[in-house]
Amino acid sequence: MEHKVLIIGSSNTDMVVKTEEFPKPGETVLGGTFLMNPGGKGANQAVAAARLGADVRFVAKTGDDIFGKQARDGFVKEGLDIQYFAKSQDLASGVALITVNGKGENEIVVASGANMDLLPADLPDAVFEDIEMALIQLEIPLETVRYVIRKCQNENIKVILNPAPGVKLADDFLNGLFLITPNETETEIMTGIVTDSAEALQNAAAYFHQKGVQNVIITLGSKGVFLSNNEFNDFIPALKVPAVDTTAAGDVFNGAILKALASGENWVKACHFACKAAAISVTRMGAQSSAPYLSELV
Repeated sequence: MEHKVLIIGSSNTDMVVKTEEFPKPGETVLGGTFLMNPGGKGANQAVAAARLGADVRFVAKTGDDIFGKQARDGFVKEGLDIQYFAKSQDLASGVALITVNGKGENEIVVASGANMDLLPADLPDAVFEDIEMALIQLEIPLETVRYVIRKCQNENIKVILNPAPGVKLADDFLNGLFLITPNETETEIMTGIVTDSAEALQNAAAYFHQKGVQNVIITLGSKGVFLSNNEFNDFIPALKVPAVDTTAAGDVFNGAILKALASGENWVKACHFACKAAAISVTRMGAQSSAPYLSELV
C-alpha cells in the first residue's frame, strides 16, 4: 500500500505574459498571451505528485482573499489533502509575475505575502502523522524549513529538500537529509562550485554527501540530471522536446521524484520517470497547468 506523502511549501497565483524578448531596464515591450494560473513551488510540486498518482497532504498559507480561495478550491479539485492549510488575516496571498520569451525561458518576480507567514506554530503534530516521505522548498521562512526537517527526522520521515530559490544554508539544514535536488545555479550558490563538467558535478555531490546528505540529484535542465548515491554516480539524460515554457519544470521533476520514490521505485527508474514528466511539462504553458497525468507517462 502506498503511503501518504507530505509537501509543505508555497502557494502563489502566477500572472504570466508571453513576449518574444525580455524587456531591457526602462524598456516597454508589447507582449502576447496573458495567463493567470495557480503556482508556487510547493503547490506546483503537490499538484504534480497528485496527478502522477501520489496521495498528497499539502500544507501552505494563503491570504483571506480571492486568490487564496481560488487556490484552495483548485487543490480540492486536484484531490489534495489540505485539511491543515493555514490562512493569514493580515497578509495577501502570494503572487508571481512571470515573463516568458520566445525561447521558452522565463523571468519571475515573486511577492511572497502569506507564504512568509507560514510558521512552525501553523504545523500541528497531526500534519506529520502517517507520513513516510516529505518534500519541502525555500519559498517559506527558513525557521519553518529547519523545524520541518528536524520534526521529520524525529518522526523517521525521509526528507527531500528542493533548495529553491537558491540560498547558502547552514550545515544543520543538510545533515541527515534523505535527498537534495538543487539545479545548477542553486548548486553553485550552496557549494561554490560551478557545475560545468562531470568532475565539478562529482565534487558538488561530494560536498553535499560530506554535509550529511544521503542522496543527491543535481538537475541540469535539458541535459537531464546528475544522480549521486551508493548505487549510482553519473548522468541520466533528459528527453529532447521543443520547450514552450520552462516555468515549473523543476517543480514537476520534484513532485514526480517524490511520487516514484514513495512508490518504491529504484533510483535510476525514478529519475527517468521524473525527467519524462518534466519534459512533458515544458511543452505547455503555465505552472500547475503544465503538470502531466500518470496516463501520459505510461
